[in-house]
Amino acid sequence: MRDNQDLQADVAGLLLAAGGGRRLGGHPKALLTHRGRPLVEHAVAALRAAGCGRVHVVLGARSDEVRRRAELAGCVLVDNPDWTEGMGSSLRAGLASLTGTGARAALVGLVDQPGIGRAAVARVLGAYEDEKSLVSAAYDGVRGHPVLFGAAHWAGIEETAVGDRGARAYLTAHEAEIRLVECADVAEPYDIDTEADLSHLE
Repeated sequence: MRDNQDLQADVAGLLLAAGGGRRLGGHPKALLTHRGRPLVEHAVAALRAAGCGRVHVVLGARSDEVRRRAELAGCVLVDNPDWTEGMGSSLRAGLASLTGTGARAALVGLVDQPGIGRAAVARVLGAYEDEKSLVSAAYDGVRGHPVLFGAAHWAGIEETAVGDRGARAYLTAHEAEIRLVECADVAEPYDIDTEADLSHLE
């Protein structure tokens, strides 16, 4: 277990928030309202509260509007012009933005999972050891988000992250190396994908 200062220096939060919400009538997920504020703010707050000293946010759909409406001071905002290609392009853009920053790992969260808060993020962060770390939250034993990628894995992920699969192919190929951290007791891993899912928002 590393102390908090080491974790803040070594692990950057990486929030994927570029999606256009195609199944939500084209309303970007980052701008969905939850507890009176845009969803992207809640996701950033969870990363910060868990101990990520720096947070990079990948934007895509209506990025100018997200910048205007959301309070993201202190975040590094990364534009992904290829966001329509899917989550893989945002993951590649986010990891590329961390190159040269000194970060030794990226803790990746998704903007459309408000049921995953500080507690789950902190558990995954706490399992970080070094740049070879590969850690994933699990829900009743099933791998989910957030996921921590040590820097030693970034190049491999960038090569295989295509479409909406994100890092799935890489994680499948390296399953034996993944440390699973059970989080079902502190988080709910639902996605806000369809209009029916909007019932989860408050």
